[in-house]
Amino acid sequence: MGALIRWRWCSSLLLLCCLAMPSALLAEDAKSPAPEAAKTEAAKTEKAKSEEAADPAKTPAMQSDIAALWADTNLMWLVIAAMLVFAMQLGFAFVEAGLCRAKNCCNILLKNLMDFCIGAILFFLTGYGLMFGASNGWFGTSDFLYGNAGDVGNTLGPTYSGWGFWFFQCVFCATAATIISGAVAERIKFHAYLVYTVVITGLIYPIYGGWVWGSSNFLFANHYFHDFAGSTVVHSVGGWAALAGAIALGPRIGKYGKDGKVKPIPGHSMPMVCLGVFILWLGWYGFNPGSTLVAQGGHFARVAVTTTLAACAGAITAMITAWVWFKKPDFGMIFSGVLAGLVAITAPCAVVTPVSALIIGGIGGVLVVVGIYALDVVKIDDPVSAVPVHLMNGIWGTLSVGIFANQDYVTKMALPGTPTVMGQLKGIGMAAIWVFPLSLILFYGLKFTIGLRVSETEEMEGLDIHEHGNEAYAGDVIAGVSLPTTGAKVASAVPMTKLAEGGAD
Repeated sequence: MGALIRWRWCSSLLLLCCLAMPSALLAEDAKSPAPEAAKTEAAKTEKAKSEEAADPAKTPAMQSDIAALWADTNLMWLVIAAMLVFAMQLGFAFVEAGLCRAKNCCNILLKNLMDFCIGAILFFLTGYGLMFGASNGWFGTSDFLYGNAGDVGNTLGPTYSGWGFWFFQCVFCATAATIISGAVAERIKFHAYLVYTVVITGLIYPIYGGWVWGSSNFLFANHYFHDFAGSTVVHSVGGWAALAGAIALGPRIGKYGKDGKVKPIPGHSMPMVCLGVFILWLGWYGFNPGSTLVAQGGHFARVAVTTTLAACAGAITAMITAWVWFKKPDFGMIFSGVLAGLVAITAPCAVVTPVSALIIGGIGGVLVVVGIYALDVVKIDDPVSAVPVHLMNGIWGTLSVGIFANQDYVTKMALPGTPTVMGQLKGIGMAAIWVFPLSLILFYGLKFTIGLRVSETEEMEGLDIHEHGNEAYAGDVIAGVSLPTTGAKVASAVPMTKLAEGGAD
């Protein structure tokens, strides 16, 4: 009987253990991961550790350091490019001074200096704010006296602001102003020119620039108007103003004879012209490649190639055109062809192929020769061919974007849409409507108030002596005139007769 009871107890305990075991195993499975999943997770962790050990650049700390290095590299590239563009002021000064007569050399050089000095201050006071400040749809209404409220730092992409960006935009503004200097050379009053510089750098240029590159940017955003580095924003704006100034001033004494014939007035230094063009060409590698704004991505290298090819093509086609038309490979026209090619490629340089760049620059070289001749036909005196180089080729280069834009490059440059001829024409037209009438009003306003043109005596004897009391060269270097000076005052002057003037009656 006792044995039977013990057997029952043992059987009951065994049964309970059998029933409890599956529940315990299920509970254990729920608490711990599946063996395969655990192995996979462990393998991933081990792989990540091994990759970090093999390539330290993949660690979060190193990734942060690399991003900071790229930011500094991009900023350095932007500032160096801006310095190259600033050096273009010297190039413009040499070209303009060389193409004008020695008696006006100091005046030309001073205008190029004051362009930048006045332009930089005006761009700080009002220009940057009008161009990049919070926009009301037409112009910016904030960021005047940029950075005066505190450190603005440096932000480069996807939005742009800060010290480096301001500096880059400032030198572009000054370039637009200095284009006018050559077209009004040898006859404009110095103080009138300074007044105009204030207006173009503080108002005209930044408002139009804002419509394309700045905070208002409706031409770019709504019409896909593409002007990568400023064929229109810089060069056509300066060109339209230069045309207005040349019209308001009238031609230099002796430029056009009573019989209607054109009488050339040679510049005094072709070596200066040569040096100036090469300096401008070098500066253009800041102007065009620098307009990528960042080094990252390497797009600036492709832009440097298209810029180079267009400049070379412009020189060659200008040489051929002048040689065929005038029977001589004219020095001035060939060097103007270089600048024409550079201006023409400035808008499309980032979105066209090298072959397209050759075509664009080549057409620019022909256009500048035709433009120089056309101005003489209508008797508009432009001593340095600023209008054919900057206005005519600025228009052509901007229009060429709609003709030659390559879709692959359009995508790489992240444009909002593919540029079209109609969209480009809208941007060109807006520049003409905004800049040319306003410039005419300003120049004629100056003419009938404080005066725009120097007297005949001052023009014949030279602006250096009468406007500044200085000479660029010793008196015996200037044919037919000896003008000793004491300090800033004219001690004596021997008037130059009209006969001594190249091209005068």
